[in-house]
Amino acid sequence: MEHEYKDLKSQSIESGIIFYGLESCKPNYTYKGNNVRKNYVIHYIEEGKGTFSSAGRPFVQLQAGDCFILPQGVPCFYQADSKDPWKYSWIGLSGIKVGNILSSSSLLERRYLHQIQNTAFKNSLTSLYEALHFPNNLKNNLLVESLIYRMFYDLVDEFPAKDVEKTSSKTQFELAVSYMKNNYNTGCNIIDVCHSLSISRSYLYGLFQKFTDSSPQQILTSLRMEDAKQQLKTTDKSIQQISYSVGYGDSFTFSKAFKRYCGYSPSDYRKMI
Repeated sequence: MEHEYKDLKSQSIESGIIFYGLESCKPNYTYKGNNVRKNYVIHYIEEGKGTFSSAGRPFVQLQAGDCFILPQGVPCFYQADSKDPWKYSWIGLSGIKVGNILSSSSLLERRYLHQIQNTAFKNSLTSLYEALHFPNNLKNNLLVESLIYRMFYDLVDEFPAKDVEKTSSKTQFELAVSYMKNNYNTGCNIIDVCHSLSISRSYLYGLFQKFTDSSPQQILTSLRMEDAKQQLKTTDKSIQQISYSVGYGDSFTFSKAFKRYCGYSPSDYRKMI
């Protein structure tokens, strides 16, 4: 069974790492220690699956790509699956700022997040975990400290708590639509939109569910197709020229998308008008 644990003496009063580790669990393994922590412990599931619950919350099934947190002073239970037991890494956090920062995120609010593997938060969490293995010296200690705040920034930015989301989600939605309007003709995709706002794909879809009946992809496609329709009506450009001008790499893919959108091929649509 793969296992790692290191206890640290954090030098930071505001926020610091006090321990970190890795566990490849046996089937049905549960943590036998004190399940009420004096600090905050973020777990990331590398492989497998298991069950997690915290006081007053229902049990949830979590799997590789998910993460969960053991909040300070809150009883928690977590158990590896009987057939596909999980392997997880963890980082223990302590400091006077940690609680306030985490309370601005939905991780502390919900106690877990699903499928974060392609997010900036996961990338910074991984970078932090890796940096903790570097030799203990001033340069590496500064790196760790900077990565702690980078990780916090990405967490709060991509996964804000509901009260934070209320004040910022409308603006983020408008910025996403604005980015699409300004860049659809460059061939941008949904990942590009997410990167422009430093938010996860799931968070972007949540914004569009909140403020419109359409998905981000539907809005992006609509912008391209409405422009294409206008060009077919008012210009003599070839189908290939129009396809390039609205962000498609070839006329065949454009024509298929146009027919799905309008019910007619571009050439038939042009004949009708």
